[in-house]
Amino acid sequence: MHNLRIDQLRRPGLSISPVDDADLDVPTRATQTDRLEVRDLAHALSRLPEEQREVVLLVALEEMSYREVASTLGIPTGTVMSRLARGRERLRQIMDGQQPMAKLRVVR
Repeated sequence: MHNLRIDQLRRPGLSISPVDDADLDVPTRATQTDRLEVRDLAHALSRLPEEQREVVLLVALEEMSYREVASTLGIPTGTVMSRLARGRERLRQIMDGQQPMAKLRVVR
């Protein structure tokens, strides 16, 4: 123990300067707009189709990887990526106030 303490004292240490708590300025956001944004986001999420909402929430909130989402939902990884891309795009449209339109093709 003695030798360890001597080694610690011999090593150059970090320069430590005292910090005054009054100098710390922690940024805060306005709570009214936060509440409105969360309400709008919840409403937009509720308008997504169930399969897209599941994938968006698992990836964004739960921070799961595509592989984990695929195994959780029992779907291929490519399907996860497709649903996530379509869900994010539809969410953007809803949040921007646009009416999401289904892209339909005429098949002959």
